Amino acid sequence: MKSVIENDEVCTTQRAAEILGVSVSSVQQLVESGAIDAWKTRGGHRRIPMAAVLAYKGQPGRERATILVVEDNPMQRILYQKHLGAWNLTAQLVFCENGYQALLEVARRQPDIVVTDIVMEGIDGYELLNTIVNDPQLRPMHIAVVSALGESDLVARGGLPPGVVFFGKPVNYDELRGYLRAGCANFLRAAR
Repeated sequence: MKSVIENDEVCTTQRAAEILGVSVSSVQQLVESGAIDAWKTRGGHRRIPMAAVLAYKGQPGRERATILVVEDNPMQRILYQKHLGAWNLTAQLVFCENGYQALLEVARRQPDIVVTDIVMEGIDGYELLNTIVNDPQLRPMHIAVVSALGESDLVARGGLPPGVVFFGKPVNYDELRGYLRAGCANFLRAAR
């Protein structure tokens, strides 16, 4: 006779992470927040009903990329909302006004695409970037920096991590739209 743990009715956080395409820590956060039902064994291990994992995976919006935009200037955020909202991207848009909020959102959602400013009060774009690229628990993300700093200023501050795309300010929205559309297309291909 199969034990309950071995059958298809429940799974571990590791298996749930594989099914959802996220990290184990993300599954743990989803469980702690109540987004996915689970319980703990006497040994302290989480067990998750397979139905709960599949229900979460099938929620509306899970077929769309998540784009996190981090910008401390309220006027620039309004412009981003106006432009990005008009582009009919297959994406859920999330806006943060500082690096601290962005780190919370990265931990919560593990966005597919991050667009961030560099110069911000408190946790700046560099700290945000370094946290993302140096955390092996996070799945890969497309990351773009949009900044008024010139490339020589960025190099003087240590440069950008490999794979991070740079867009100067004022924002060329045609270029940004192309980048975001490509990122959304990559997400859709990987989700199939």
